[in-house]
Amino acid sequence: MDHLSKTYANGTVALQDVNLTIKEGEFLSFVGPSGCGKSTIFKMIAGLGEPTGGTLDILGMTPKEARKQSEIAFVFQDHTLLPWCTVQDNVVLPMALKGIPKKRQKEEAERVLELVGLKDYMKVLPRQLSGGMKMRVSIARALIARPKLLLMDEPFGALDEITRQTLQDELLGIWRQDNKMTVLFVTHNVFEAVYLSTRVIVMTPRPGKVSAAIDIPVPFPRDEAFRTAPEFGEWVRKVSGALKH
Repeated sequence: MDHLSKTYANGTVALQDVNLTIKEGEFLSFVGPSGCGKSTIFKMIAGLGEPTGGTLDILGMTPKEARKQSEIAFVFQDHTLLPWCTVQDNVVLPMALKGIPKKRQKEEAERVLELVGLKDYMKVLPRQLSGGMKMRVSIARALIARPKLLLMDEPFGALDEITRQTLQDELLGIWRQDNKMTVLFVTHNVFEAVYLSTRVIVMTPRPGKVSAAIDIPVPFPRDEAFRTAPEFGEWVRKVSGALKH
């Protein structure tokens, strides 16, 4: 992102002069007050909106080119599953839309559902799943195309704390299996951002700018011992302090 800006037709300046370089294999969390432009950045990265200033390069391509080549996948806060389709059919939807043979679809569905611990639920309908299981299906659907960039916009925001922490650990496990996949993660939860990330990006109130990029130099895997360690509290305080300035 080089001097990235976004002004809407009604004159609202959502983003102003955002500069950020993201390395392959990073796990970045974006935190900031509501309306600071986090979701706007994600939409532009996904090719779902155009900047009004600056440039945006994704893997040497424009966002739309990267999306067409299935290099980008998106997970929303709402699981967006089709209620009349089984778990397997929901997961393979991106492949089915491209006309990929059904045998390959099934093989890939088994692969990603095993990653998220739901291989035994392939023929189940979404209404039979808990909230956390539905989110796992949504993550599996995003992973089926083997994206190089995974965008996650507050995916765990509606879940209870125990489920949330479980999915955090599972997500880190999946990310660490593919050291070339980059994850960009939006959250309002500073604890979540610190636990998950190699770097936390702190944004200002509208118009959104990057006010701090804070490295979390703690090795992976991370576990409950890190959540309760003094250094975890120190990083949380540092990010929280940056949010207040």
